[in-house]
Amino acid sequence: MTHPDASVATTSQPRWRRVLLHPGSLLAIGFIWLALAEVVPLFLSEKLFGRNAEHHIHPAVEIAVALWLLVAWKLYKRWVERCADIELPLARALPEWLAGLAFGILLFSVMTGVVALLGGLTVTGVGGFGQLAPMLSMAAISGVGEELLFRGVILRQLEKMVGTWGGLALTSAFFGLAHLGNAGATWFAALAIALEAGLLLGAAYLLTRRLWLAIGIHSGWNFTQGWIFSVPVSGGKAPEGLLLTQRHGPEWLTGGAFGLEASAVAMVVATFAGVVLMRRVIRAGGIVPAPWTLRRHTKE
Repeated sequence: MTHPDASVATTSQPRWRRVLLHPGSLLAIGFIWLALAEVVPLFLSEKLFGRNAEHHIHPAVEIAVALWLLVAWKLYKRWVERCADIELPLARALPEWLAGLAFGILLFSVMTGVVALLGGLTVTGVGGFGQLAPMLSMAAISGVGEELLFRGVILRQLEKMVGTWGGLALTSAFFGLAHLGNAGATWFAALAIALEAGLLLGAAYLLTRRLWLAIGIHSGWNFTQGWIFSVPVSGGKAPEGLLLTQRHGPEWLTGGAFGLEASAVAMVVATFAGVVLMRRVIRAGGIVPAPWTLRRHTKE
């Protein structure tokens, strides 16, 4: 199978253009482009308006930045890659995003239920709407920003260079390592994120070759843990959400300060879901072989 987003570079193009369209170049440019598109407006907003009492940037700003990132992606595809945006087609946005959102909410709820059955979490009360707006905006910007960067840029370009399996493994590892800087992070938490989220979200992209499903799963997962169950999101401060909860027991069960994402239960449940999606990718013929295997077969 050839890559569905193969470069259009040919020997008839100028050398600089062929260099620009190399997957390594596109990975670097796309990474910088999207990182700046997110960091600069958030930095300016914080300097101008500061943060609230909970140290959150205003939810309206985060929602606006999430929407701007979608625009920035389309500008990148048009101006840099100069090809059709098949990763974020508007025609598939609502159904795939909603499907991903529902799946992310269900998956985290199932995992939390297992932790509760094992004695690691109890519900102590109902908090009402709690920090609904900040959790909605956090879920939106994390889902959009991280999926555009890790699956839209890194996985897509690495796949061209080392094939689907190599690209998925490297992207998952990078995704786990990127969370080591979070409060409460441990090497086990990074491993858990790499396995459960790296595989699951990578498989969601590979299954559709679009980003809406992965964005929905990511946002639904983060929103559920933060607002519905009031647990830390990737090491952040535990918010006040719909259900007030307490976690107790060993860190392998509760995830410790990092949150339930670092629980062994989350690792098993989400990784299993990722494996199921990858089986569908394989059956659909969605695995791109590494370039050197294609060259070897050609020579034979």
